Amino acid sequence: MNPDLKLRVVFIEDNKSIRRLLSEIFDDRGYEIFGFSNPAICPLQMLPACRCDENQTCTDIIVSDLNMPNITGLRFIENQRKKNCKCKHVALISANWTKKDASLAHEIGCRVFTKPFFFEEFDEWLDEVEQSVTPTRQLCSWFQEQGAS
Repeated sequence: MNPDLKLRVVFIEDNKSIRRLLSEIFDDRGYEIFGFSNPAICPLQMLPACRCDENQTCTDIIVSDLNMPNITGLRFIENQRKKNCKCKHVALISANWTKKDASLAHEIGCRVFTKPFFFEEFDEWLDEVEQSVTPTRQLCSWFQEQGAS
């Protein structure tokens, strides 16, 4: 990865241990990290529409667990797509994929990972993402102003 290019990731995982592990993976890669235990508290979910200009994105990567409190990860990503979210790199993680959910995830442009042994494949995907992110891409700042942590 270009050392001058710091990727931003938004991830949602209700399992504290997996959330911590994902945070470590992203931190080791030097990403700017916004992690949430519940999609309902993520600023992306709270907005009625994408606030990014046409040539901007609020994050480079979105990763969500499939089975989440209040709203599934699949529904969360569907909502982002309906809001015209411009994030190109989206992944869903689950230990309990149904054929229907996996098919829908692929249809809306998500990379699908299966717990618990997804980390090697996940690292490979992150390598691909890092290579494909344009260094001149613009990240909008509204997201940071929301006080995410």
